[in-house]
Amino acid sequence: MVDPDGAVIANVKVSLAQPGIAAPGGSATDTPSKREALSDGDGHFVFLDVAPGPFQLSFEASSFAPLEKAGVVHAGEDFVFPQIVLAVARNTINVEVLVPQEQVAQDEIRVEEKQRLLGVFPNFYISYIPNAVPLTTKQKFELAWKTTIDPVSFAITGAVAGIEQADDAFSGYGQGMQGYAKRYGAAYADLVSGVFLGSAIFPSLLKQDPRYFYKGTGSRKSRFFYAVANAVICKGDNGHWQPNYSFILGDLAAGGISNLYYPAQNRNGVSLTFENMGIAVGGGAIGNVVQEFFLKRFTSHAPAPEQAKP
Repeated sequence: MVDPDGAVIANVKVSLAQPGIAAPGGSATDTPSKREALSDGDGHFVFLDVAPGPFQLSFEASSFAPLEKAGVVHAGEDFVFPQIVLAVARNTINVEVLVPQEQVAQDEIRVEEKQRLLGVFPNFYISYIPNAVPLTTKQKFELAWKTTIDPVSFAITGAVAGIEQADDAFSGYGQGMQGYAKRYGAAYADLVSGVFLGSAIFPSLLKQDPRYFYKGTGSRKSRFFYAVANAVICKGDNGHWQPNYSFILGDLAAGGISNLYYPAQNRNGVSLTFENMGIAVGGGAIGNVVQEFFLKRFTSHAPAPEQAKP
């Protein structure tokens, strides 16, 4: 016996079976004749005193594919097989690649950080992957940081401060460049405190996901109620839906902090802070509905449906 390259194979296990012939002490049905031998250093093997009749040979060797041969030996005949070639066994290895969950989440964040309405306005907190991997604490703060230092965020803050200056809102700040600077600083502080408290600090402490998960399927009615409900519920890091304590507490805390830098006559009392929180919840519901039905088509780098499958 040789391999495909013609090299001799020693110690091949050869089994001889004769189904119609009984082994000693048994019947041909229950205990058919079966004998074994090993090939020698020249690749040869021999079975002596083989009963006349049909037979089957099985060849087994490490690293080689099993092989079977059949034949018929007649009385007084020396049956000689021509050269037997054993094929090399095909090695099949199953490799399961497990990507760390944190790395999967990081890849998803990179996509979200490219999402912009009309190619300009950040739309980072929308996930078009229904079963996106939960964010780590570090990733929640990273997303908040990216949002607050985005050039568009600075531009929007400047526009807000300009409108307030024109309307003489927060009159305690006065007018001129000094008044504009104070209004700008207050507006930007509102942005930073709101984003970090509601989308990073409380979500990290309470293990909640600050993103809105786009539904995109089902009836319009189901999608509408899903979007509205997401103003008061959110996904936990465990994947289960739960009350959105992060958003509510973040809004209340940001309102309380604003009393540190707004003019005394413009500071919100406790009741007004809670009223503003209620307005924020309503605004969040409206924003979610707009996201669900309208904004995806205007969002650059939003994944295609086949890419958004979990």
